Amino acid sequence: MNVDQSEIAKFSALAHHWWDPESEFKPLHAINPLRLSWIQSFVDISGKKVLDVGCGGGILAESMAQSGADTCGIDLSEKALKVAQLHALEVGAQLTYRSIAAEDLAQEQPEQYDVVTCMEMLEHVPDPASVVRACSKLCKPGGTLFFSTLNRSPKSYLFAIIGAEYILKLLPKGTHEYAKFIKPSELVAFTRQAGLEMIGIKGLSYNPLTQVYSLGEDVAVNYMIAVRK
Repeated sequence: MNVDQSEIAKFSALAHHWWDPESEFKPLHAINPLRLSWIQSFVDISGKKVLDVGCGGGILAESMAQSGADTCGIDLSEKALKVAQLHALEVGAQLTYRSIAAEDLAQEQPEQYDVVTCMEMLEHVPDPASVVRACSKLCKPGGTLFFSTLNRSPKSYLFAIIGAEYILKLLPKGTHEYAKFIKPSELVAFTRQAGLEMIGIKGLSYNPLTQVYSLGEDVAVNYMIAVRK
């Protein structure tokens, strides 16, 4: 299975903090509206069948469900999924969560989803290209897929690891491993090999003075790509 058990254990240990907007997951809460609006700039997800791969505690998956999408979130952290399910019950969100790998779901449900998202997950698995292929297989022809990850660049090391984990303490130390970061050219190559066409790329930046995240053209640290099958 394409999984790093130490990564699963790391996020499982933090699962009970997932929906605390002042916790280690504060950055995810802050960037979620930006991500959702960027996704919706490409496709109206209302009424669409949507899959969130590596959904964790469900921040993005739940917001897509509340935007009218028929949403399923998958992850291999049982603790994170339990937190996601509980929060959905608390707020009355209608969506499904499953503990299953993307590759296994792709065998079970090929070409079943209009939209597939995979955010901040590729840098945590041994074989990111395998996840991209699985996401492509899960998506219907003509469907849209979204991936986000961290660029392997000097600026990314400075901002995402030294800055975010050690100086600003936005994330727990050890959250990221620089060697697993993925350059945009590498991610685009993965998608092309999986039969996908890139239709958009956007950088995500953080201003430590204003403590505000914004979308822009700088892809040196966090970035997202949109592709079509």
